[in-house]
Amino acid sequence: MNYERGGIAFTGCFFLGIGMGMWAGDTAAGTMIGMGVGFLAMALFGKCGSE
Repeated sequence: MNYERGGIAFTGCFFLGIGMGMWAGDTAAGTMIGMGVGFLAMALFGKCGSE
């Protein structure tokens, strides 16, 4: 599996979630949403390019 791209996607989604949560006034919810989207992106990118 290609964990390199998946890890970058997870980290990006994680920090975007934190930033959006801070902007909306609920950092914890933004973090959880960012992590959820990040894990989905990591699973998607991890399967792409694997043989």
